[in-house]
Amino acid sequence: MRRESIYTQRRSDLDVKMTPMIDVVFLLLVFFVWTASFHIVEHILPSSVSAVRGSQPSDPSTPPPAEEDFDDVVIRIHWLDTRPGWQVNEQSMPSLDAVRASLASIATVKPDAPVILHPDQDVPLGDVIDVYDVTRLEGFEKVQFAASEEI
Repeated sequence: MRRESIYTQRRSDLDVKMTPMIDVVFLLLVFFVWTASFHIVEHILPSSVSAVRGSQPSDPSTPPPAEEDFDDVVIRIHWLDTRPGWQVNEQSMPSLDAVRASLASIATVKPDAPVILHPDQDVPLGDVIDVYDVTRLEGFEKVQFAASEEI
């Protein structure tokens, strides 16, 4: 027969249950991971408040830079009698060449400005494509079409 050791008897008396401690550690880990995932670092977000500006007030008599004067270029295409009519930012244009010249002058100031084509419903598709081609030839990459509410 085998005689029991004195060390095994002590060990059985001092046996610590590890299951509750592992549960607590797991719950703490889950809690910290869960709360840390919703924290967004503030310096990553773009903000005009965080940009460094001069401490002196600006002079209202000086005009803003040219690229801040307009955001979008809107080209309206109307059908007048038997021919199309164009408006670039609410200024009437007599011909497609005038539209192209206007777009060329805008492209020199801000070539990445988005262009929105807004044709009337009765304008033939070929005239809309002509204006689209002119905008792409002048170097505008963001050409969008305005949609009516009936879609």
